[in-house]
Amino acid sequence: MKLKLARTTLKAKPKPVELTKIEEDLSEQSIFYFDKENTHKEMKQLIEYFEEKGCSVYMREVKYGMDDNEYVYEVHIIQ
Repeated sequence: MKLKLARTTLKAKPKPVELTKIEEDLSEQSIFYFDKENTHKEMKQLIEYFEEKGCSVYMREVKYGMDDNEYVYEVHIIQ
């Protein structure tokens, strides 16, 4: 499954990442930011994937502007 990491600038395109890469990066970091282009269903699948592996997962939407469409998904994955 591919997800899109959050943009680093407003005009940049989101960078795709595989679940296996996220799993590899868990040893170095536990907080990930995903772009709003990911569907809520995809984010739920991400949560279920890591919960099945025995991790605790917390997700929330972080607004960075006044517009309702200016947000990213913040995901905490704790092993």
